[in-house]
This record gives sequence, C-alpha cells and structure tokens, in this order.
Amino acid sequence: MCPPTLRQLAVESLLKDQALAISALEFLPWNLFSTLFIEVVVKRHMEVLKAMVPAWPFPCLPLGALMSRADLATLQVILETLDMLLEQEVWPRCKLRVIDLRDMSPNIWTLGYIAMSRVCSAVNHCAEMTEEPPFSVVIDVVIDDGPQDNALAHLLQWAEARKGQVQLCSRKMKILLGSTSKIQSILRVLHLDSILELVVDDLWNQRTVENTIAYLGRMKNLRILSLSKMNAEYWNSGLNSFFMQLLQQKSLQQIYMHQFFVYGKLHKVLRILKPLTTLSLSCCALKEADLRHLSQCPCTSQLKHLYLRNLFMGHFSPEPLRALLEKVTDTLETLVLEHCEITEAQLSAILPTLSQCSHLKLFSFYGNPMSLATLQNLLSHTARLSHLSGGLYPAPLESYRHRCLCQPKVNKERFAQVCQSLVQILRDIKPSHKVQICTYSCIWCEKCQFYSLAPSGNWVVTEKYPFPSEFRYYGVCVLH
Repeated sequence: MCPPTLRQLAVESLLKDQALAISALEFLPWNLFSTLFIEVVVKRHMEVLKAMVPAWPFPCLPLGALMSRADLATLQVILETLDMLLEQEVWPRCKLRVIDLRDMSPNIWTLGYIAMSRVCSAVNHCAEMTEEPPFSVVIDVVIDDGPQDNALAHLLQWAEARKGQVQLCSRKMKILLGSTSKIQSILRVLHLDSILELVVDDLWNQRTVENTIAYLGRMKNLRILSLSKMNAEYWNSGLNSFFMQLLQQKSLQQIYMHQFFVYGKLHKVLRILKPLTTLSLSCCALKEADLRHLSQCPCTSQLKHLYLRNLFMGHFSPEPLRALLEKVTDTLETLVLEHCEITEAQLSAILPTLSQCSHLKLFSFYGNPMSLATLQNLLSHTARLSHLSGGLYPAPLESYRHRCLCQPKVNKERFAQVCQSLVQILRDIKPSHKVQICTYSCIWCEKCQFYSLAPSGNWVVTEKYPFPSEFRYYGVCVLH
C-alpha cells in the first residue's frame, strides 16, 4: 500500500477542522482545492460543501462526475446552497452559473487548472437562450415507466418554484414510455430550447401525442432526433403530425429511424427537412421509390454519415443507391450498408461511384452475401480510398457449409482456406485501411465474429457481438 501523498495529508488535516477548511478556501491552490472538493463529496462533509460551491472558480461545476443521481442528500445540499446565493443576490461576485449533473467520467477532476478551465468555462450549457437567468442546472432526462427518478422529481419541483431565477436544462432527453401526465409535467418545467438530442421510442399513443405536440415546436435547438417503432396503423391514424412537427426544426442535423413505418411515404418526411449531416434507417420497410426520393431530395445533399441497415434492397434497381452515392461523393465520410440483401450485381453497379467517395473514412458492408471473387473486387476498389481508416466486410459464401445463408454455419476448413486467400489478396492490393471480416452465425450460436489480420499473418477474432432478438429473420442472424 502506497503512503499518502502530501496533498492527501493536507486534505485530511483540513477536514479535521471544518471551520479551518472553510476559512482557507480562497487561499488554496487549484490542485488542493479540487482534491478537497472530491473528498468533501465522497465523505459527505456537507458544511464544507456548502462553502465550496460558491467558491468554485469556474462558470460550470461538473458534479455529475462525482455523485450519482441516487445521492439525493448531496443534491439537496447543493440546491439549498443555490437558494442561499439567490436570496443574497451575490451572483455578480460568484463565478458559478451552471451545475452539470450529467454522467461523465470522474477523470475530469484529475485535470490541471488550465484543462479544467476549458472544460468548465462553457457557461451556455442550455444552448442558445434568449433569456438568461442567473443559474442553470443541466441533467439528462429519461422518461419511462420504471421507478420514479427521485433526483429528477426533486429538481423539477425545485426549478418550477424558482422560474425566472433558474432554468432546468437537458441536452439529451429520452421518451421511452410513460403516462401523458408524467411526460407533460417534465416538459412543462424543462427549458425546451436546451434540448439538443431527443430519443422517442414506442410513444405512439393518440392521447399522449396530442398533448405533447405543443411542446415539440419549442425545441428550437434540436440537432439529433431518434425515432423508433412506429407502424402503419399509427401513421394512418394521423400521428405522423407528431414527428412532422419535430422534423421542421431548422437546427436538425441528424435523424435516426428504427422500425419506423415509411413504406412508400419517405418522401413526406424528406421534403420538409433541411440538409442533414447524418441519416440512419434501420429495420424500415422501403419501396424502391423511397430510395429514389432519398437520392433526389435536397436534405441528403450534404450527408457526411449514411447508415442503411436491414432494409432488404435485393430486388431494387441499383440506380437509386448509385445516384445517392454520386450525390454525396464530396462529403460522405461514413457509409454503412449492413444486412440489406444487396446482390453482387447491385454491388458491381455502384462500385465505380463508391470509388469516387474520396473523403470516406469508414465503410461497412457486412451482412450482404458475396463470393470471394466479389469481395476481392470490392477490396480492390476501397483500397484506392486514401482517407479510409476502417472497412468491415462479410466473410465470403465459400466460408459456409451451404452457399445459401438460410443456415449460415461456418465450415472451419473452408473458412481457413478463404482466410489464406484473403492474406494473399491483401498483400497484392495493399489497402491502407484496417480490414475486418465478419462471419455470420446461426440462431443457436447467437453471435457474430469479426476477424482482423494480425502482424503474424493470421486472422484473429477481435470482436464478438450477441444478436439482438429483433434482428433475427427467418433463421438468419443479423447484427445491428
């Protein structure tokens, strides 16, 4: 066991006499001040904590890195201290403006003064506000049907009683499930301009949607929107107005849709969007016309990241996908085409355009059946992309017991032969990016394996993933 450092001994000495610790705060160097703050929170020296909060030397205090949301006692002490500051009207003399309760790495507290000042000097944690009260509290909000979040409930009550003096902000909010009254009670208190990311999952209840639409238009700084689990029944019932309200936000940059009904209706979504940087569609039933609209609409003209997963595009013409790639050759950095049933003929048609995506950094194509010869052709094209740092490719059909992937069980001998061939292929084409090969697995194995080429010249398993149940179709395991 290492002996205590001089700093630790100094902190222990200070905390033996809390009055001395409080009187010495303004004279403590930063390294000692930060160490003392950590010890005060961990050991729950509440009186010293009350004195240290006003003495914090930066605009933002990242408390979420030190305390859990279950620590209601510490939160109450912090809020009582803020009440005291508000009553005394000492804000001009106090640098503190933001209490950040979001989860973050505790390593932030080991930073030196200059690094910590950069992290904690961003006062505007509530996005672009038209009105700035003296103080803001930032917390990530999750609304679901689980046990009550006592910290959030306490914060809501506290902030609502101090409107005009305090803003309760959330950079990221998840609405997973919940009663209409529960959702409304939270949205009513939150400063909605502060929400930069919104996740909505399985919320498609008529009454809930009707009572929350009014709040959505006030999320003026929304940048990231994730929508899940909306089927045809809900769309046809008129609930699409819920997310149409969200899609009209001018600041929106990234959209993620999962198990979302857009079959033949994607153009209704696309036509109201501003240019996006990221678009992700997974497990969404599409028509070929939807993909064609995707290649034609203005919102995809500046895409940097495109994710298409589990879309079953094998019966489509390759032209819409080729046209989409051609449209974004100058901007695209990430291209993910996973488990889309893309055929070898379709791949051949888009390869010349793919080779022109000169800014591409990550390419993923696993989950699409192809022969070793086709994989070699694909690798020879992606090897020309100078900025590409990583590529994920499917193990060729020759790796399996049956070339039909309805029963995708790897044949060890065949796979070993394929791996030897790939070693020679990679030596010949000399790609600059990291190449990973993904094997399918069966529903009994329930895993997917990624192989990378080690310096020894052998293929080694670098990653394994379980298959989520919603991504298994007709006995074929697929990976999100």
